[in-house]
Amino acid sequence: MKHTYGRIKLALASAALLITPNLASASVNLQTDDFVGISFWLISMAMIATTVFLLMESSRVKGKWKTSLNVSALVTLIAGVHYFYMRDVWITEQATPIVYRYIDWLITVPLQMVEFYLVLAAITVVSGGIFWRLLIGSFVMLIAGYCGEAGYVNPMLGFIIGMAGWAYILYEIFMGEASQVAAEQGSDGVQSAYSTMRWIVSIGWAIYPIGYFMGYFTGAGPEASANSLNIIYNLADVINKIAFCLVIWHIAVTESEKEA
Repeated sequence: MKHTYGRIKLALASAALLITPNLASASVNLQTDDFVGISFWLISMAMIATTVFLLMESSRVKGKWKTSLNVSALVTLIAGVHYFYMRDVWITEQATPIVYRYIDWLITVPLQMVEFYLVLAAITVVSGGIFWRLLIGSFVMLIAGYCGEAGYVNPMLGFIIGMAGWAYILYEIFMGEASQVAAEQGSDGVQSAYSTMRWIVSIGWAIYPIGYFMGYFTGAGPEASANSLNIIYNLADVINKIAFCLVIWHIAVTESEKEA
């Protein structure tokens, strides 16, 4: 059974590598002075590399941590696939790939919120309310942001509702039930990892509203601000996806080694 599981993980890791060249369109060329396009390319490869690493490393952790590590791998794999498409949109149109970016976020951000629940579930019994509150908060934040950026609602209204969803998430992970469980039941290592995760969600996620603000409220408009908007969003994804998932990897390996 153990060997079968190892072969499945190896196949998944290999698939992550195999899909990357197929997603790179042969009809577009990356220019040496297109720093936004270069950032899309670098981050897409970093996401795929992180996916392979996480899948292979999941064999080192105890069973109760495997789900959390595999969900992290899903986050970076989904993001990596979307980054290839976003890169092509940028290179061919020099436009912000709003649809692809929000499709990515609508899948990966809720998965990251689930990670708070999974980390706590690995150390104690936790209520499903934590899961649902974080999930709903992430959807409110993302749907409002998309509607504002896509022009379905006034950008300021989308910004305000999105910020409210984010504030709801911050309340839960800093002062709500999730925070209480981590403080009362978590080891020093788990508490440290949980603290890092929530600071990424607060400080790291602050990069997104900064990008939104620069793109829509500085007077230049999203088209004129496309370069800075995409650079900021791309940088945020490195911190908020790759770094976030590596924190989970670290605590999973550390706690597993303590129990060995």
